[in-house]
Formats: sequence, structure tokens, C-alpha cells
Amino acid sequence: MPIDRLKLAQFGNLELLARQVVEGFITGMHKSPFHGFSVEFAEHRLYNNGESTRHIDWKLYGRTERMYTKKYEEETNLRCYFVIDSSSSMFFKYTDVSKIEFSVYAVASLMELLRRQRDAVGLGFFNENVEFLSQSKSSQSHHRQLYVELEKGLRTYNSKQKTITSTSDALHEIAELVHKRSLVVIFTDLFDDPNKVNEVIESLQHLKHNKHEVILFQVLDDAIEKDLALENRPYELIDMETGEKMKLNPNEIRDTYEKRVKTYFEEIRMKCVNLSIDFVEVNIADGVEAVLQQYLIKRQKLH
Repeated sequence: MPIDRLKLAQFGNLELLARQVVEGFITGMHKSPFHGFSVEFAEHRLYNNGESTRHIDWKLYGRTERMYTKKYEEETNLRCYFVIDSSSSMFFKYTDVSKIEFSVYAVASLMELLRRQRDAVGLGFFNENVEFLSQSKSSQSHHRQLYVELEKGLRTYNSKQKTITSTSDALHEIAELVHKRSLVVIFTDLFDDPNKVNEVIESLQHLKHNKHEVILFQVLDDAIEKDLALENRPYELIDMETGEKMKLNPNEIRDTYEKRVKTYFEEIRMKCVNLSIDFVEVNIADGVEAVLQQYLIKRQKLH
């Protein structure tokens, strides 16, 4: 299914910048780990409209009435890898959009933002294995190829081709394969074996150990998957990854379900906070543009 470009989020003057040191290969807007002989002031350059004002030399402006920014260190482009969970649970669709559709459109929107920034972008899909992982490049031809791969993610759910989630195994592999000091942005519902929470955290630690900055978008349909907001009547629930079936009335288990789900996700969230990983809770009902706008504004204020 082709991506509808009209559905991509528009960000205005918002940017996606690296918070920590990144490693790139062309001049850009992100801090580089490679300095010259000193980290002290290097030179002035004219201020360009739209840039951050935080490095303007206001004393020089008072003397010259022209705005200059101070340049202290070499800057570099960002290498960003978008990693999407493509396990069967991501194809859950109760209303208008599935979690995989939301993730694909979110990534496509952010890719457009990074393309304008001239940053290098890579893409990966994982379920029980790493299904696909590209290199990170900034060329137009590379972006077109990534769109082709993203559109493959818009396929419909096939119960005869179920895939389970093995988040920890996939992230360990990705941590070793992607270029060090990259920004790794993960989209997943985090529905994995609850007994493997520590293994998932260890895989995130692996990414951090390899000097990656990590953003984790937890993508859920909150009404159903967090609150179990179903009618008071019998249902047959089917596990999309294993095919296991369960007959129940939601009212009879809702309180217990909500508590266990909250405890499970809160444990992961707190571990992410301790690892300085951005943990972004996403309700797909809010829409791609609203979710990304809110996150980028918040990130820009903290940058």
C-alpha cells in the first residue's frame, strides 16, 4: 500500500536534533565528538534567520548592530535509525488505524524532517528477528528506497503468517550493526514476554553502551490495550502472535488487567528514565501529527 504524502505530519520550524554527541560525515547542526586543538571560541559567523538564538554574541551586536553567532566546535550531521516493531501484535486495529500504520506514518514524517536537515537516515524492522536493516544515508535515492520498505509495512494482517516479538534479541543485534553514536528511534507496543523485562532493558543498555542516543515510542491503542474498554458482554480474544484464544467478559477481569499492564509498562518506563532514554507513551487515537508535534516541542524546550 503506498504512503499518502498528504497524511504526513508538518512541523514548521521544528527540528529533530541530537542531545548527545553524534558522529557524522558532512557539516550540519549537531555536536561532533571530533574537536580541533581547543574547545574554546573559534570564530563568528553571520546569524541566519530561523536558527537558534542561544549562541548570538549580543555584545558584538551592540557594537555592530549585526547578529553574529559564536562558533566553538565542528558540527556534524546526524545519523538516525528508525526501528519499527513489525510483529503481529502491531497490526492490531480496532478503529481507523493500526499501530504499524501509525508507526510507518510517524517514521515517514520524521524522515521528511531529517531530509530537509540533510541528515543521514536508516530504517529497520524487527519481530522475532531483525527483518530488515538499511545503512544510514542522506541521498534522495536512499530516501526513495526507504519509502519502498516503509510501504511494505502497510500490509494487512495475515493470521497464517504470524510473527512473535523478541525485542531483546533484535535490539542487541541492531546495537552492534548500526553506526556508533547514532540516534536510534524505536516504535513498538512493548508487548513481549513479561518475564523478559530485564532482557529488554539489557538490550536498551547495549544501545546506550555503544554511545547511541535512544528514543522509545511505546505505541498503543489506549482504550482497548490499556483500559480494556469493551462492552459488558462475552468476547473471544485471540492472541495475534500465537493464535491462542480466550473467552471472557471484560468486566470480570478489567481491574486486574489494568493493574498488571500498568505495573509492567511502568517498570520499563522507570528503567528507561534511569538510562536517560526518552520514553514516549503514544495513544494512536491522538494522531501522528499531534503526537510528534507535542514531542518535538517538548524536546526542543529541553535541548
